[in-house]
Amino acid sequence: MNDMAATPARPERQRKPDWIRVKAPTSKGYGETRQLMRDLSLNTVCEEAACPNIGECWTKKHATVMILGDTCTRACAFCNVKTGMPLAVDRDEPAHVAEAAAKLGLEHIVITSVDRDDLADGGASQFVKVIEELRRTTPGTTIEILTPDFRGKMRSAVEAIVAAGPDVYNHNLETVPRLYPTIRPGARYYASLRLLEEVKAHDPLVFTKSGIMLGLGEERLEVHQVMDDMRSAGIDFLTMGQYLQPTPRHAKVIDFVTPKAFDAYGAIARAKGFLQVASSPLTRSSYHAGDDFRAMRTAREAQVAKAAERALRKGERA
Repeated sequence: MNDMAATPARPERQRKPDWIRVKAPTSKGYGETRQLMRDLSLNTVCEEAACPNIGECWTKKHATVMILGDTCTRACAFCNVKTGMPLAVDRDEPAHVAEAAAKLGLEHIVITSVDRDDLADGGASQFVKVIEELRRTTPGTTIEILTPDFRGKMRSAVEAIVAAGPDVYNHNLETVPRLYPTIRPGARYYASLRLLEEVKAHDPLVFTKSGIMLGLGEERLEVHQVMDDMRSAGIDFLTMGQYLQPTPRHAKVIDFVTPKAFDAYGAIARAKGFLQVASSPLTRSSYHAGDDFRAMRTAREAQVAKAAERALRKGERA
C-alpha cells in the first residue's frame, strides 16, 4: 500500500491578486512596537487578526490594542482570534494601555476587544477604565473604540462607555444581513445598527463608525442597502475592505473585489452623505484611523459652518 495515498490532501490556499500583496514586516519601528506590546503584556488585533497592514502601521508605531484578553467567547467564520474560555480581566490593563500610548507618542489611539459574553457587563467597564486612564495620562490623545455588540447588555454598556467620552465609537456590521447566519452567527444585524443609534442618542457629537468586508458573496445592491441602513442610523464613517481568509478552516473568499470596484462603492457612499469613507482592498477598521478622524472632524466643521451661513442668509431675507 502506498503511504502517500493515505495522506489527506492539504486544503488549497487561494492565490491573492497583486493589489493586496504586502511585504513581510522587517523594519526597526516594527520590532520596537512589537517589543513594547510584549513588555506591557498587551494584545493587539493587528497580530491576533493577522492584519495585512501590520508592517506599515507598526513601522509608524501605530498599534490597535485589544483589551480583555486574547480569547473570544464567540467563533465568527471570518475571524482569526482564538475562541474559548477567557482568563480573568487584567486590572493593570488600563494603565498599560495608557503607558503604551505615551511611549508611542500617539495622537490617536484605537482600542478594541474580544467578545466577553461571560462577563456581567460584556466588558464595558474595562473600556470605561481604559478611556479614563488615557484621559489622565495622555489628555491630548484622541480615542477611538471598536466594541463588540454587548449582546443582552447593549443599552447599559453603551450608556456607560459614551459617558466616558470617546471621540469615535466604532462597531462593525461586518457583512450584509443575508450572510449573518454563516459569517456572524452569534450576532444580529439590526441589533448592531441599534447599538450605533444608541450611541448617537446618548451623545450626538460622538462620531460613529462602522465597516463591512467585501468578497464574501454579497451582492452590489445588498451593499448599497447596508449603506442606507447605516445612514438611517446616523453613522458618520464607513470603512470597506477585502475579506481575506486567515486559515483554511475559515470562510472562503468568494471574490477578490478590484480596486476599481472599491472606488465605485466609495463614491456611492460619499454621495449618500457619510462624513468620511475609506474603501480599498487593504482598508481595515483602524487603518489610517488618525488621519481619517482628522478628516472627519474637518468635514463636520465645514458642515456646521455651512449650516450657520444658510441660517444667517435666511435670517437676512426674513
